Amino acid sequence: MCGNASDQPRIVLHVRPGCHLCGPARETVRAVAAETGTEWREVDITGPQSADLEAAFGDKVPAVTVDGALVAYWRVDPGVLRRALAR
Repeated sequence: MCGNASDQPRIVLHVRPGCHLCGPARETVRAVAAETGTEWREVDITGPQSADLEAAFGDKVPAVTVDGALVAYWRVDPGVLRRALAR
């Protein structure tokens, strides 16, 4: 973990099964996280315990949050992700 106050990774990639955009988003997140030394995790927004996430993101998956703020959905631009991490 990155040691922030909540002990959560700075980057969270929200996905759902069968999402054709999730693979490319995962690769972008993985690459930027490795480049910047930032911890990340992937969260499936489907399932009985994920109703809040499914309601929040709906069809906007993949979605990437940095420090809890939504920074990208559908297509993840590495530059946008880097800028969000720099804040």
